[in-house]
Amino acid sequence: MDPLWYKDAIFYEIYVRAFADSNGDGQGDLCGLLAKLDYLQDLGVDCLWLLPICESPLVDDGYDVSDYRRILPEYGTLDDFRELVQAAHARGLRVIADMVMNHTSDQHPWFVQARSSRAASNRDYYLWNADDEKFKDARVIFVDSQTSNWHYDPHTGEFYFHRFYTQQPDLNYDNPVIQHEMLDVMNFWLEMGIDGFRCDAVPYLFKREGTNCENLPETHEYLKRVRRFVSERFPDAVLLAEANQWPRDAVAYFGGGDEFQMAFNFPIMPRIFMSLKQQDRGPIVAIAQQTPPIPDSCQWCTFLRNHDELTLEMVTSEEREWMWREYAPEPRMRLNLGIRRRLAPLLDNNQRKIELANSLLFTLPGSPIIYYGDEIGMGDDIWLKDRDGVRTPMQWSAQECAGFSKAPASRLYAPVIHDPIYGYARVNVEQQRADPESLYHTLKWLIAIRRQHPVFGRGDCIFLTPPNPAILAYIRHYQDETVVAVHNLSERAQETGLDLGAFEGRTPVDLLTKQSFPPITREPYRVQFQPYQFFWLNLAPSQGS
Repeated sequence: MDPLWYKDAIFYEIYVRAFADSNGDGQGDLCGLLAKLDYLQDLGVDCLWLLPICESPLVDDGYDVSDYRRILPEYGTLDDFRELVQAAHARGLRVIADMVMNHTSDQHPWFVQARSSRAASNRDYYLWNADDEKFKDARVIFVDSQTSNWHYDPHTGEFYFHRFYTQQPDLNYDNPVIQHEMLDVMNFWLEMGIDGFRCDAVPYLFKREGTNCENLPETHEYLKRVRRFVSERFPDAVLLAEANQWPRDAVAYFGGGDEFQMAFNFPIMPRIFMSLKQQDRGPIVAIAQQTPPIPDSCQWCTFLRNHDELTLEMVTSEEREWMWREYAPEPRMRLNLGIRRRLAPLLDNNQRKIELANSLLFTLPGSPIIYYGDEIGMGDDIWLKDRDGVRTPMQWSAQECAGFSKAPASRLYAPVIHDPIYGYARVNVEQQRADPESLYHTLKWLIAIRRQHPVFGRGDCIFLTPPNPAILAYIRHYQDETVVAVHNLSERAQETGLDLGAFEGRTPVDLLTKQSFPPITREPYRVQFQPYQFFWLNLAPSQGS
C-alpha cells in the first residue's frame, strides 16, 4: 500500500440519491451504486467520494445530520454500505465519504435535548446567547436565504448560532465532549472499511468574539488532533479539507504535513473559467503564483464543478460581477455568491472546450475530481430550487427515466433532464459508450494516460510565458519524467513559440496521440494549434544523451 496513493488518484463525486435506483422507489441508493461499480472501474477512476449518506431530514441534502451512525433509510442499511465498500475494494476502488463536522440537524437528539431547557445536560453542545449580537464579524454564507447567523429559539427564549441554514445549529467545539464525539464518529466509519473523509466546512469549527470566526488557531489545533487520531489507527486513510479560502489561508489546512493530506483548490477553479472566457492564461497563472508551496506529503484537489454552486467567494467583487454577466446572464442561474450551472452548459456544450477544461483538470498540480455525469456532458435544470438543478438523476440510457429508475417519472426525487440539448434521450451513458468520438471516450482516454504517468500527480510545475497570451503551457517534472502540457485557450487557431531550450535535442512526443514533434533546438519552439487544442508533450531524453 502506498501511503501517498491519493496523489495519483482520480476521484469521482457521487450523489447517491441521483446515481442509480435499485428498488424502484424513485431515489438512488447504495445497492444501485453497487450495481454500477463496474462502470466506474471501466471509466478508470480510483476513489469514490460519496455525498452525505447519514440519517437526515434532508433540509440540506444530508448536510443536516440527525444521526451520525445510521444510514439514511432511503439509501439502505449499514450492511448495504459494508457490501458496497468491500465490492469497491475488490475492484481496486477506494471510498471516502462526507464528514459533516461543523453542525448537526436541529432534529439530532443532541439538539432536541439541548433546546428542551436552559438547564439541559448537553445545552453547551451548541452555542447559545441571550441576543443576536455576538460574533458580529462572522459573515453570512447563505446570503440568499439567511439574514443572520443567529436564530431565536422560542423553546428556551435564547438564540442559537448557525453558519448555514437555521435547521443546522453549529456545534460548540469548546466542549471537549463534542471533540471526542467527532473522533468517535470517524472511528466508527473507518472501522467499517472506509478510506477517508471529505471534511465539510472545516474553517468554521471554533468561534471567537472579535474575529470572523474562520481559520482560528483553535480550529487548526483540533484538526491536527483529528489527523493524529486517524493516522495512528488507519495510516492509509485520507482527510480532504473543504476550506473555501484564499490561497494563504487554504494552505494552512495542510499544517506542516500534520493536518489534512488534501484540500480543495477553490481559488484556481473560477480562474479556469475566467481564462477560457477571456482566452487568456493570465487568471490561472496569477492565482498559481499567489499559492504558497505545500508540504511534500500533501496534495491539492482540483475540480471544475461539484454538487454546490460554482462558488465565487474567492474572487474580487469586480471579478464576481464579470463572471455573473458572462456565465449566468439569467437571474435563476445565480445562487448565493455563485452560479448553479453544470460544466457542459457553462462551456456552451462545446465538446472541444469541455475536453480542454478537463485537460487542465488532469494536468495542473493536484488530484482531479470528476462530478458524476460530467463525463457525458449532462445538463442542469435552473428551475429547481437551491442546488437541486445540478443534482438531477444520472442519465444512463434513453429508456424512460433515463435508465436511472423503474419508478414512474412522477415518483422520482427530481425530474430527469428533458430538453432537446441535454435531455436523456440525447445525452446518456449508453449512447456515448457506443460512440468512439464521444466526450465519455475522450475523458476515459485522458484518465488512462494520466494514470500511467505519476508526473501529473507528483511533479513540480513551472509555467512558461510564451508571447501568445492565449497559450497556457507548463512543465511538469518528476524523477526522470518531464511533460509539457500546452493548451490553446482560444476558439481560433493559434501559434506560438515556447522556451524549451533547456531540453535541446529532445524530441517531444504527445502522450495522447503518440505523434512525434520536431526535435527541440535553442530557438523558440514553434507550436501550432487548432481551436481549443492541447498536447501533453513527453520530453524523454534522446538515446545516448
